[in-house]
Amino acid sequence: MEKDKHLGLRIDSETHKKLKSLAEFEGRSINGEVLYLIRQAIAHHEEKHGELK
Repeated sequence: MEKDKHLGLRIDSETHKKLKSLAEFEGRSINGEVLYLIRQAIAHHEEKHGELK
């Protein structure tokens, strides 16, 4: 089984504040919210352009 990968991300204070608020509203951690948004973006891309490898 492959281990989870670590991704460092630099983010400005205003975006961080808004992301934190969004995550709290959705009942997720900031990490969970970022993963959710990335997965949504991938799904949207794949719907339009086909599966990514």
